[in-house]
Amino acid sequence: MNSIRTALLFFLASTTTLLAAEKATRPPNVLFLISDDLNTRVGCYGDPQVLTPNLDRLAARGVRFEHAYCQYPLCGPSRNSMLCGLYPNSTGIVANAQIFRDTIPERVSLPQAFRRSNYFAARIGKLYHYHVPKSVGTNGHDDPVSWEMEINPAGCDRLVEEPDIFSLVKKSFGGTLSWYASPRPDEQHTDGIMAEDAAWVLQRCAQRRDRPFFLAVGFYRPHTPYVAPAKYFEHYALDEMPVAQDVAEDVRDVPKASLLSSRRVQDEMSDDLRRQAIQAYYASTTFMDAQVGKVLDALDANGLTDNTIVVFTSDHGYHLSEKGLWQKQSLFEQSARVPLIMAGPGIADHAGGHADSGAVCKSPVGLIDLYPTLTDLCGVETTGPLQGQSLKPMLADVDERGRGYALTHVQRSTGKGKPPYQGYSLRTATHRFTLWKDGELGTELYDQVVDPFEKRNLAHGDRIKEPGVRDLVDELTAQLQEAVANTFPPSGERPEHRYRDYIMELPARW
Repeated sequence: MNSIRTALLFFLASTTTLLAAEKATRPPNVLFLISDDLNTRVGCYGDPQVLTPNLDRLAARGVRFEHAYCQYPLCGPSRNSMLCGLYPNSTGIVANAQIFRDTIPERVSLPQAFRRSNYFAARIGKLYHYHVPKSVGTNGHDDPVSWEMEINPAGCDRLVEEPDIFSLVKKSFGGTLSWYASPRPDEQHTDGIMAEDAAWVLQRCAQRRDRPFFLAVGFYRPHTPYVAPAKYFEHYALDEMPVAQDVAEDVRDVPKASLLSSRRVQDEMSDDLRRQAIQAYYASTTFMDAQVGKVLDALDANGLTDNTIVVFTSDHGYHLSEKGLWQKQSLFEQSARVPLIMAGPGIADHAGGHADSGAVCKSPVGLIDLYPTLTDLCGVETTGPLQGQSLKPMLADVDERGRGYALTHVQRSTGKGKPPYQGYSLRTATHRFTLWKDGELGTELYDQVVDPFEKRNLAHGDRIKEPGVRDLVDELTAQLQEAVANTFPPSGERPEHRYRDYIMELPARW
C-alpha cells in the first residue's frame, strides 16, 4: 500500500512539474477586450457614480494607464490606427467606413502578426469599424486576413427593439443620441451573447495545448443607441446625473474649430433629456462591464488566467455635455482620453502592484502603443515600421516615462469644394496643447495639473502674456511639430485612398 501511495505521489509530482514546465515555455495568450465609445467615467478611474466592478477587479491585478489617448477621436480611424500600429497620417484613414487594405494593402495587422506566429486569432463583435446598429450581426468593415474565426452575433437590441428606442431624430440611432431601457435580460442582448460566445471559445482554447490564442472581443455598448436591460438603469437616479453647467462661459475662450462636432439637435435638448441620456450611457456602461465580468470568469474557470495577457480599452473617449458637446470628434480631454488596463503573467508583480490595488502608470501613452507592446510581450515577429512605443518597460516599472506624450489628430472640413484642415493636440504629463491649422484657426493650452477640465485656455487673449506662457507655447509648438512629422510614412508620402475621397463633413456651429 505504501509503495502504491509513493508511486502515486511521484506521478502527481512529475505531472505537476511537467505542467509547470509546459506553462513556463508556452507563449502567453492574449485576451483583447474593447468597448465602443467608452470614456473614463468608470470606477477604477475615480468616477464616484458609475459602477464597473469587473473593470475595477481587472485593474486591481494589473496596470492601469491613467493617461491613455486615442490617435483620432472617431471609431474607424482610431481602430485602424490601433490595429496597424500607425498614425492616421500613415494609414490614410481619417473617416469611418474605410479599411486600411484600401490604402496600405500590404500592412500586417496586429492580429495578423499573431496568426503568422501560430496563434489562433479570433474575433467576436466589433474590432474594425461597424455602422452601429445597422452592421451588428455582420462583418462590418472587417479585415478577414486578420482572423482565423469571426463570430457576429445580433441580439434583441438589433433585431427586436429598434422600434421602441427613443431618439432625438426619429429612426436615427448610430450617430444620434438615442436610448432604451430594455425589459429583456442580458443574455438576449448582443453584448450578452458575445460574452457567452467568448466563454465558449475560451473553453475550446483551454482544451488545446498546441497553440496559444489571440481572442479579441469587441463590445458594442455604450455606443448609441444606449440600450441595456432596465435593471442597469435603476442604479442611476435621474436627478443625480451630472449635466454640465455654464457652458457659454466655458467656451468663451475656445476656438470655433474646437466646437465643430456639436449638433443643433443636441444644443436644443432640455436638461431632463440630458439627464436621461447620461443615465442611459451609465446604464450601458455598467451592462457592458457585467459582460466583461463573464468573460473574465470564463478565463478563470478554464485555468487560463495565469498565462493570458488581458487588455481592456476603448476606441476613443466621449463627451456627455461638457462644453455643450456630446459623443466624440473633439480634441478635448473627454474625447481623446480612453481607459487602458493591462493584466497578465507577472505584470502587476513587476510593476509593484498589489492584489487589492493594482499599479498606476501616469505617463501619457497612446492606443498606437498596443501593437508594439503585445508583440514585444509575446515574442511575436513584426514586419514594417511601428510608430508606437512598447509599454513593456512601463509595465515593469510604472515610473518609467516612455515617450512622454500622446498625439491626437482630427480633420475638419468647412464645406464642399474647400480643402480640409487639421487639428493636432499634444498631451504631455502636465499640459494639453492644440493647434488648429498650425495655429491659424486657433491655439489652446491647458494646465492639466490645476485645470483638468480645461476651463482656462492659457493661449487666449492677454493670458499669453502671463509669466512663462509664451515660452511654454513656443516649446510645445516645436514639440508638436516634431511629433506630427513622425506620423507620416518614412517616405514622407501620404497614403491615398484607392476608391473615393472620404472627407468628414461636420455641421458648422457658426
